[in-house]
Formats: sequence, C-alpha cells, structure tokens
Amino acid sequence: MTASLSETLTLVLIEDDDGDAFLVEELLKEADAPPRITWARSLAEGLPKLTADVQCVLVDLSLPDASGLEALEQVLAAAPHAAVLVLTGTSDAHVGVAAVQAGAQDYLVKQDITARLLVRSIRYSMERRRTQRMLVKAEVSAQENARLERGLLPVPLLSGDTIEHTTRYLPGSQGALLAGDFYDTVQTPDGSVHIVVGDVCGHGPDEAALGVALRIAWRTLVLAGRTGDVMLRTMDALLRVERKAPEIYTTLCTATLTPDLTHAELRVVGHPPPVLIRDGVVTAIGEGPSGPPLGIFHDAEWHAIDVPLGEEWSLMLYTDGLIEAAVEQDQLGVDGLVELVREHGHVDLDRLIRHVGTLTDDLAVVLVQRRAP
Repeated sequence: MTASLSETLTLVLIEDDDGDAFLVEELLKEADAPPRITWARSLAEGLPKLTADVQCVLVDLSLPDASGLEALEQVLAAAPHAAVLVLTGTSDAHVGVAAVQAGAQDYLVKQDITARLLVRSIRYSMERRRTQRMLVKAEVSAQENARLERGLLPVPLLSGDTIEHTTRYLPGSQGALLAGDFYDTVQTPDGSVHIVVGDVCGHGPDEAALGVALRIAWRTLVLAGRTGDVMLRTMDALLRVERKAPEIYTTLCTATLTPDLTHAELRVVGHPPPVLIRDGVVTAIGEGPSGPPLGIFHDAEWHAIDVPLGEEWSLMLYTDGLIEAAVEQDQLGVDGLVELVREHGHVDLDRLIRHVGTLTDDLAVVLVQRRAP
C-alpha cells in the first residue's frame, strides 16, 4: 500500500551510515508526495542545514561527532521550529524513549522501519510539534494577558492606617481576571477618602474594557477635584462614547468620607445600597437610589445621601453579584445580606462570600472599617 504525506516536506536526515541513509531515502520515495531530503553525514555537517524552511529532522543517535542525547539537544536547539525524530539501533531502544522525554517527537528503531511506519511517524510527529507550538503560544499569550489584566486592577491610594481597607474581586467568567465590575479607593490631599464600586451591564471583554475606562476616569476626576454630580455627568458622557451598544448602562455607588471619618456622602446610582454597621446595628443605607444608572437619561440628576458614621463603623460597597448569589435555591437579596451580616456580628469578606453560596455573576466588594480610638 502506498504511504501518504499530504504535502511535500523539506526534511534533513543526519545519518553517518550510507546504507541506513539509502534505506530511508528509498522508503520515503514510496510516499504520495515524497519529501525533499537533505542528507548530512555528521552533526557538524547537519546543523548548518537546519534552516527555517526545514519541517522535519531525522537524526541518528550514534554519530561520529556526537551521540545519544547530546546530538538531540543540539538539533532541538538549532531547529526549534521542526519536528524531530530520532533513529536508534535495536540495542538502543531505551535511548529512544529517553529522547522523546527530552523533547523529540518520536523515535524509530532502524531494523523495524517500513515505508508506512516511517511516513506515519513523520506525519504524526509534525502534527504533535505543531500542537506543542500552539500550546506554547497560547500559554505565553495567556500569561501576557494575565499580567495586563493584573496591571489594570487598582491599587488603593491611601495614606496612613486610620481605616482598614479590604477588597474582593471575582469575575464570573471562568479563567478571566477582569470583568465589567470595577472598584477603586482614593484619598485626596485634604484627607477625604473616596470610594467607588460599579457594574457595567453585560459580560465579556468589551464590558471589562469599559469598566477599566470608567474606573480610570473616576480616579482622574477625583484627583482633579471633580466630584459629585460633575463627576457623574462626565462619566455618563464617557460611557456613551465608549460603549459598544446604546443599551449598555452602568450602575455604581460612590462614598466620600470626611477627613475626620465621621460622615459619609453617598450617591447610589441605580446600584444596590451599601451596608453599614454602626453601634452594633446593621442597615442597608437609603430607602432608594440617588438616581438612575449612567447611560440611560441625558438629563439625569443624582442627590447625595448624608450618613453619620460616628467613631467606630464598617461600610461595605458591593456589586449585585453578591446579593444575586444562590442561597438554598433563592437569591440572597439585600435583606438577606443584611441578615447574614447581622448573624455574623461583623464583616469577614471571605467568610461572607463562602456563606452566600454559588455566585452567578461578577463580584466586586470594598469594605472600609474604622475602629474606635
């Protein structure tokens, strides 16, 4: 039966035995598309022939100027793009196994080679090498994307240790590091502490990119002293420019703590209400939002909610992934979250997230706490 190669290959054979080299060449002539073969009698002669157009290398492990894995290592280094098969004698079959472990795609015992076996081994080896290269590229790309995404996550700008600041960020998409949820914390020179937690509707890379853009815009505006409604209107305008579809909107909650940390000014923009623990009492702040989400109404207005904090308190801002978690087949909801915090007596984010059960959406949480002096 005629052996089959689906394309004409460029192959380098490094073999010092004339008879073995002649056998390989004759066997490959039986292929449907015989490869172009370049023969070298030594490693020194063969290495310069391993150019970028070479797709496969057959190398004997018993050469006059190199033997065993030494020869293989030099071939692999010189031709990282090519599939490499090693040729062994019957008594050296164990060396062939070691060669595969060291990076060769396959090995053949010379005495057992047939045209069909040789062609099939070449074809499979090239496919394995192609797959390996794709996996390496995918891994490198994934690592680069992970570094990029980690670099886009915020580092809080806080001076001193007057408050405890804890965050958790869990994208709903498996394998992702970023989602449409975003958060940030910035302390301005006057001592005020500004916090934001937001949620871009939808899931995917476009929403994640938009979330990053909105977070960076928020930080820039706060550092420039543009807060309150001015900041919200600017972010609303940015959202309309950057979003991929007109139906995409964003909810968010902002908190500005006074320099003495005894009051907070909140804006709940179509977002779940923050949870406050003060004097042992757990409440969801505000009976309703300050106004609609960003990106819906051009003439929207948002009113501030003033909240006395006192000397000792805990304030938690979060996205709806927390309250939409499934607890005993029901969503937790704001009331359920308040009750859960009340049962715990304090907020431990890891324990809280474990307790709420299965998360069905992205999650971002910022917890700030102040202990009594």
